[in-house]
Amino acid sequence: MPAKTKPLTNTEIRSAKATSKDLSLYDGDGLILYVKLSGSKVWRFRYYKPITGKRQTMTIGAYPEISLSEARQYREDARALLAKGIDPQEHKREIMAEAYEAKVNTLAKVAAEWLVVKLSEDLSKSTITQINRMLDVYLLPSMGSMPITTITPRRVIEAMESLKVAGRLETIHRAIQRLREIMDYAANVGYITANPISRISTAFSQPERTNSPTIRPEELPKLLQTVAISRLELPTRLLIEWQLLTMTRPHEASGAEWREIDAEAKLWVIPANRMKMKREHVIPLCQQALDVIQAMKAISGDRVHVFPSFKNPQNSMNSQTVNAALKRMGYKGELVSHGLRSIASTALNEEGFNPDIIEAALAHRGKDTIRNAYNRSVYLEQRRVMMEFWGNYVEQAASGQVMASGGLKGLRVIAS
Repeated sequence: MPAKTKPLTNTEIRSAKATSKDLSLYDGDGLILYVKLSGSKVWRFRYYKPITGKRQTMTIGAYPEISLSEARQYREDARALLAKGIDPQEHKREIMAEAYEAKVNTLAKVAAEWLVVKLSEDLSKSTITQINRMLDVYLLPSMGSMPITTITPRRVIEAMESLKVAGRLETIHRAIQRLREIMDYAANVGYITANPISRISTAFSQPERTNSPTIRPEELPKLLQTVAISRLELPTRLLIEWQLLTMTRPHEASGAEWREIDAEAKLWVIPANRMKMKREHVIPLCQQALDVIQAMKAISGDRVHVFPSFKNPQNSMNSQTVNAALKRMGYKGELVSHGLRSIASTALNEEGFNPDIIEAALAHRGKDTIRNAYNRSVYLEQRRVMMEFWGNYVEQAASGQVMASGGLKGLRVIAS
């Protein structure tokens, strides 16, 4: 029976010196203190590797930085790993590698990776601009250097504090939405095991949803007459009419491309990547809308966009062009470009058109997916009738009066 090793004492360790060569002091169960001629003392653990049985020695650390009791705890932890068939030295390397990876995988680095994937979705220019601004202004300055593994609800709440004090709840809502997407990506690729901020929105008051400023349909004649006598460039005036007649969102209207329009079939097909709901939208074009694009054809020429930018004709007009024009015409705080859709919706609802047809024309999407599909497939012809009515309504408003509803009941029945 082999002799049992006598455990070391603190006194022995402090007084140990190597005289002619390095000295090894054994504490038992593989724990060794190497005393070097230079006077330094290093803890090491000797063991046999699982599976291969090869003898192996791993360095624990220097004495007195690591005390006797701490070295013994290292030994016990290593023996516990060996009992499970785990090599303690390889386990240590894995932990160090994970720690290093966690340190270098900052929010800024992971956000850059996420953005590459996000941009592959073929987003609109306005969405890309919004994402970059959210990262550069609200997320990365305060949290960009933080390892992704240290992003916690408390850290996020602290980072959003200044926005909360300023009452910018909508900005907080949008920033957290993007941060959740980044953290979901981090979890999906294995940087973290789960997204710790998936429910953080409950920590903030929800922003109040307010409708876009708009005007009543009776005020449409005044608006169109103001547009007609304004000093706006002709393409800007035509863009206002185009957005009004097609009931589209600002970025959808300004980004229209000639290849999307079939003038002969009187249809405008907006591809899914340009739509808010990421679903193709087909718009029947009334004669008044066709007149707008005919006028733009002479201006746009062979360019890609129906409404090319003044500064860079290779791009489309900015989606905020109509908003800026409305402000110059004196409608600041009273009407925004998105409110043009509301004018149409109000007028058509008050004229008695089927609400489902109106919602389909506005490209709104409810929660009922079966009904959504039905709306797309069945309502096109009814919408064609409704859009012709709306075109006539706008044309009469441009002449200075709102169309009387008498005699239009037949149209409403056809479009119901």
